[in-house]
Amino acid sequence: MLKSPALRYSLSLFLLLPSLAGALELYRYVDDKGVTVLDRQGVPPEYIGKGYEVLNEQGRVIRVVPPAPSREEMQRQLDEKARASSDAQLLRLYTSVEDVDRALERKLNELDGLIGVTRGNQQSLRAQQVSLQSQAAESERAGREVPAHLVAQIDNLRDQQKRLDQDIARYEKDREVAKASYAADRARLAKLLGGVR
Repeated sequence: MLKSPALRYSLSLFLLLPSLAGALELYRYVDDKGVTVLDRQGVPPEYIGKGYEVLNEQGRVIRVVPPAPSREEMQRQLDEKARASSDAQLLRLYTSVEDVDRALERKLNELDGLIGVTRGNQQSLRAQQVSLQSQAAESERAGREVPAHLVAQIDNLRDQQKRLDQDIARYEKDREVAKASYAADRARLAKLLGGVR
């Protein structure tokens, strides 16, 4: 038995708090039959996505939880967020459209350098191939069989040249992609900066 009135009061207040807290808020939502429901327990999970209102004990709306966005709205929001992020990065990278032009020029020069080096390597491989083929022809003219290591070296040089051809094709494609990408960045930056050039 509790003797202290203060202790009895504190304990009874403590026991009443959960029921008072439940009485403070009502949840208003529309069920699947279109009926508006008031509930102290909360909103069932299947109706949360439709949105609901939280009311105080006087029946005033204290909070509105909007409906969950549709897939199309969610996609639009994601697209807008991605565009905003892309725009922010563009503005960090460049202060003017001329900066974009200079960046494109650097990129094209880099790719042209790679193409030049690769073509130089191809010429070197062709010269080696001509030399080895000449040795093979000398063996055949002398009536000897072409040594297997010589045939393997010639085949290897041909394979290397094919790979270099593929590299050059890739670099040339990268040039076209870079031109298109930087042109898009330039146009977007011009729009963001308020003037098209």
